Formats: sequence, structure tokens, C-alpha cells
Amino acid sequence: MRKSHTAGRPPHVPTEKERRLVEVAAGEAVPQAVICRLLGIDAKTLRRRYRGELDRGAARVEAKLVLHLFRLAGGKGGVALKAVQFALRCRFGWTEYAPPRPQVSQNI
Repeated sequence: MRKSHTAGRPPHVPTEKERRLVEVAAGEAVPQAVICRLLGIDAKTLRRRYRGELDRGAARVEAKLVLHLFRLAGGKGGVALKAVQFALRCRFGWTEYAPPRPQVSQNI
């Protein structure tokens, strides 16, 4: 009789504790390579088995950054101006290289 042999490691089965760890770590902007080392898995496995947790964590980081940006933009001075300009460029596609507005003729 021939034995069935499977090559490689057994499939990774995420636990609830691991899922929570990945979501919290991703939400604190911990690089995926570090999360992989924490769990002892490959990057491909991390992305395959924890896609939802990584996406929710990334959304959480983005929300924190946007709130911080809006807080800065509500201030006074040069930092506020730069924050407003950055937000307008990123969110609304504004550019400092926009074509100039057409001149309105005063000859009436």
C-alpha cells in the first residue's frame, strides 16, 4: 500500500485572537511584514486569510489621518494652510498648476 503524502506545511487556520491582532495591528499602521513575523506566516498567507482584517485596519488608519488633517486645517498659520491645500489636492483633485481664469473684458 502506498501512503498519501502531502507536501508543505498544513494550511493556516486563523483564530479569533489572531484575527483581532491583525486588525488592531493594521489599524495602528504596523507594516504587513511585521504582522507576518508576529503570526509566523508568509505575506501571501496573511493577505489571503486576513483580507477583511487588513482592509478594516487600513480604513481605520485612513480615517485617523483624515481627522488629524482636518484638525490641523482648522488651526491658524502656515501649518493649517498647508493642511488645507493638501486635503484639497488629495480629495478634490485641486492643483496649483490649474489654468488661469479667463479675463473678463471691461469694455462696455
